[in-house]
Amino acid sequence: MSAEGLERQTRSYLSNEVPQIQQHGGNFEIRDVDEDAGTATVVIGGACSGCGIAPMTMKAIEHRLPESVEGLEDVEVVRSGGPRAAVMPSKTDEMDDMDEYEDYSPPF
Repeated sequence: MSAEGLERQTRSYLSNEVPQIQQHGGNFEIRDVDEDAGTATVVIGGACSGCGIAPMTMKAIEHRLPESVEGLEDVEVVRSGGPRAAVMPSKTDEMDDMDEYEDYSPPF
């Protein structure tokens, strides 16, 4: 599948299967898609940047997106930088390392 096709399917999955991102004031963008490697980088920002469950959502997307998009083998989800950077970066960085998030299964 082409990079454009992978990007379109990734965007569709996020819009349809994870509507909480946009419903809660967050946003996402597809930063990079490598069709040969089957990889994608998704950036989340807006309200997601300072959200306490953002690390859980990020990990869930990383696990579920490759299962849902044919040709996608690996996904990296990162927080926006610059003006869309995390409101509380020290706290959200700390949350990324918490064991409680390893087995979280959100309803999407």
